[in-house]
Amino acid sequence: MPQFYFPKGFYFGASTSAHQVEGGNNNDWTEWEHANSARLAAEAARRHAKAPMRIPDYILNNYPNPLQEENYISGKACDHYNRFREDFDIAKKLGHNAHRFSIEWSRIEPEEGKFNEAEIEHYREVIKALRERGIEPFVTLWHWTNPVWFSERGGWKKKDAKDCFLRYCKKIISALEDVRFLMILNEPEAPVRHGYIIKDRPPAVGNIVDAYVVLKNLMEAHKEGYTLLKDLRNDLQIGISENLVFFEPYNHLPNNYLGMKLIKWWRNNPFFSRLIRYSDFIGFQYYFHSRIRINPLVSRWGIQFNENKELSDFGWEIYPEGIYHVLKDLKKYGKPIYITENGLADARDEKRAKFIEEHLRWVAKAIKEGVDVRGYFYWSLFDNFEWDKGFWLRFGLVEVDYKTMERKIRQSAWEYAKITKENSIAL
Repeated sequence: MPQFYFPKGFYFGASTSAHQVEGGNNNDWTEWEHANSARLAAEAARRHAKAPMRIPDYILNNYPNPLQEENYISGKACDHYNRFREDFDIAKKLGHNAHRFSIEWSRIEPEEGKFNEAEIEHYREVIKALRERGIEPFVTLWHWTNPVWFSERGGWKKKDAKDCFLRYCKKIISALEDVRFLMILNEPEAPVRHGYIIKDRPPAVGNIVDAYVVLKNLMEAHKEGYTLLKDLRNDLQIGISENLVFFEPYNHLPNNYLGMKLIKWWRNNPFFSRLIRYSDFIGFQYYFHSRIRINPLVSRWGIQFNENKELSDFGWEIYPEGIYHVLKDLKKYGKPIYITENGLADARDEKRAKFIEEHLRWVAKAIKEGVDVRGYFYWSLFDNFEWDKGFWLRFGLVEVDYKTMERKIRQSAWEYAKITKENSIAL
């Protein structure tokens, strides 16, 4: 069987975000969790009562499960805040030479204009621990959560929101001298879509005008943040991470093609091309493929998004080929690309190894065809708190027992380790 060798210096690792793994946070998300946990558990119970939507026993038998209110409270999460050294020992054991994580703004600036030096020192220790293990840190400054004071003053809707955020950016990056790769924002389109249109995440305000204002303010924060931080440290490699869907029309009928173009424009961030001008690299996150069919008979909205032939525990379609097509499309920007997230919920670890291998084979094809891909980060290193879905979705290379906090390396992680350690994959 032929073997493909990834370029020299290729980064292999996994991603996490502070709120989902650290535990002990106090931000706008923790407030939203406590206000909505009972409702979310009740809604899960109603869905479970309907036969086509019943939750499998192998998920209900885990702790916590989606019918329990505590599932929706992040609490201690994975306790990564206290266990990061042993967690990075696991990453090293698995052959990872890079790790992507986020810094929790609410820890750094718990009160407006007042910075917590002890928490800044904590993240210095996190970066030091990675360096000591030969693992390159990829740092994200904003992964959706905000300090409570920031939300109370109007959040990202306020005209001066970016000034508050940039103050934090300047403070933390001035302190973290041993960082080379930086993402200012993670998937800015997602919290806007969910928080201001779908209304299933904070601030849960349905207003399309507010959605546009917030997205525009986030884009300005990235643009000005890029200039500010490059002036501060020209050696930084600064990028944007965005979740890009592979869209295609169901067939060649004009209504499907035009529908696909419109949905793609909004879903893949209408400001994305402008952001690339203020980025040294592209952080590409791939989870979804959508084959758009405009037909009033197929759904309430008249839009069918995919065929769902193979699904994760989350009900997301598994479609590895899509990562290749988006990578080919990103080639036009002429920027290095890091796949900063790609993963699936798979509690029984039955599909994960194949999932990783097949995605990486399509990545290899893109590289052979001239796409400048320089790294791949699986989501996630651990099982974690999956936002409004809570703990029941198991994305991790490493299983977490939420009662004892014991870590257990899944078999798929060892299969991924074969690729990371050999820097190659069988085609």
